[in-house]
Amino acid sequence: MKIAIPKERRPGETRVAASPEVVRKFVGLGLDVAVEKGAGAAASISDEEFKAAGATIVKDAKSCFGNADIVLKIQPPVIAKEAAKNELGMIKKGAVLAARLDAVSNKADVNAYAKAGITAFAMELMPRISRAQSMDVLSSQSNLAGYKAVFDGANEFGSAFPMMMTSAGTVPPAKVFVMGVGVAGLQAIATAKRLGAVVTATDVRPATKEQVASLGGKFLEVDPEMEKDAETEGGYAKEMPPEYFEKQKAKVAEHIKSQDIVITTALIPGRAAPVLVTGDMVKTMKLGSVIVDLAVEAGGNCPLSQLGKVVTKHGVKIVGHENVPGRLAKDASMLFAKNLFNFLSPHVDKESKSLKLNWEDETVTGTCVTKDGKVVHPMLTGDK
Repeated sequence: MKIAIPKERRPGETRVAASPEVVRKFVGLGLDVAVEKGAGAAASISDEEFKAAGATIVKDAKSCFGNADIVLKIQPPVIAKEAAKNELGMIKKGAVLAARLDAVSNKADVNAYAKAGITAFAMELMPRISRAQSMDVLSSQSNLAGYKAVFDGANEFGSAFPMMMTSAGTVPPAKVFVMGVGVAGLQAIATAKRLGAVVTATDVRPATKEQVASLGGKFLEVDPEMEKDAETEGGYAKEMPPEYFEKQKAKVAEHIKSQDIVITTALIPGRAAPVLVTGDMVKTMKLGSVIVDLAVEAGGNCPLSQLGKVVTKHGVKIVGHENVPGRLAKDASMLFAKNLFNFLSPHVDKESKSLKLNWEDETVTGTCVTKDGKVVHPMLTGDK
């Protein structure tokens, strides 16, 4: 059974869906792994490292995809009219595809996977259960994004982070405000505290208050009563009613005036990112302060942020880097690859050295979007 690890071709993607460690593990299970030449170059992983781990290095995408039973990717396969660029057209019928497919917002692509006869797994739909934590690509990548966001903010901020007491005077600590206390937000809080900042944070989910405090941050509450029912069964934030956002806007508007760096991380699965920092709020912020918008790819938590750019509005720098995990490409690739291995390896039959998926496993049914020529996930068929 052949696993294909192609080079990612979408603009700005630096990661690769395998690491030498994971290749070695797949080979140990009796599977053949083909890695496209240069697939790991942007992530500082050489062909020689993959080869030493047991992979076969192939010259191009066609050779990599050809006859592969399993295709592992970071991004969705490219669908193009030109055959040489059409990754989907290179994947054989009946193959298994596992990647972050952004299936809910890319329904046309999902329909194309079904038409091509591919069994596709959207890793971003992994159920939030304890057993699946090691398979959760959203968490592994968000953790790195939260870490990197602090350094991106510090890079644009014209002052130091920790308090410094010198003979020439005292430098006050930076004030960092984190909006959205999921995986990215928690890592941002921890990183900012390690750098010596004074950190505050807010989230609609009341359970996060203790998590913020445990990291040394101070929690900014908006409306404790309304926040009681602000979390889905899967642990994500619910979309709140308009009156909540009015209260949040007033609370945040006052708090944000004194902050040096604001990191926004709020995302709602399948929806545009909520606006947390309005243009009017930006006008009230101190000159030289910084906003790092980690939700910019989903529309942004600040309407003034621009995808892939650092812009200055009203004297405030607004950071909108895309693919933030890819800015730590080697670590991001290693974690993503391990997520994929943890997802697939329990279903590898040791005797036949083939993939035998357990269709009663909720990690399988929860992520499968196409099977037997049909779109099957409830979020895409309207059954949920």
